[in-house]
Amino acid sequence: MQSFIQDADLENWHDFEVESRREIIALLRGIGEKNQLIRMLIHGEADVCVTSILDVRDDDTVLLDCSIDQEQNKRILASKGVSFETTLDKIRILFSADKVEKTLYEGNAAFQIALPISLIRLQRREFYRMATPVSNPVRVTIPLPAELGGGSSTFPLADISCGGIAILDNKLILGDTIGKDYTDCSIDLPDVGNVTTTLQIRNCLDMTLLNNKSNRRLGCQFIDIPRPMLAYVQRYITKLERERNARIAGLS
Repeated sequence: MQSFIQDADLENWHDFEVESRREIIALLRGIGEKNQLIRMLIHGEADVCVTSILDVRDDDTVLLDCSIDQEQNKRILASKGVSFETTLDKIRILFSADKVEKTLYEGNAAFQIALPISLIRLQRREFYRMATPVSNPVRVTIPLPAELGGGSSTFPLADISCGGIAILDNKLILGDTIGKDYTDCSIDLPDVGNVTTTLQIRNCLDMTLLNNKSNRRLGCQFIDIPRPMLAYVQRYITKLERERNARIAGLS
């Protein structure tokens, strides 16, 4: 999976790894049924060809289209590994194979690989930012350094993603210190649990509200968030999405 780690620029790629055989089969069959095109990259080369999934068999093999370029097919079969990239319902799917073999599918030449033991199911955080409730806001408690008076202060969230949160600092307590880290921050996610992590201020936006009051929105990135904590964040985002979908269904 290493070649794709660099390609996708993932810092915590393992947090998006799928290892369930049943889920992997379901994802690959979904890609095949929707005729999604797949980029196939030969390890150690810049050579890329496009393929698609023909079948995912019960014997844990996956059948793929060959390239129309016979020389390229030879290089693929002789390679020491191939990486694959595609999308399914706007989610990026990455997987790899150590070996590609020749086979036949409905009488035509095809490639065969073993079912991947894992794949990456990545919905990039910039595509997956969920607004948090306004009427009963989620809150984060941030310990303040001595230069800001010490103690701690609590801020409402504006949104949340797997990469971080946006908070509202209408009393301008934190200033606009871009790049500053705040350790041991605590986010209370309703019905999920408490997340403790370091937050780094990444951006600052001053806003004037309809009542002419000013507010400051600070974009914060999770720094070295523990995997169990990230799992809580992912679970809470899923919860928000389900609630939103239920509201939309109720209005239709």
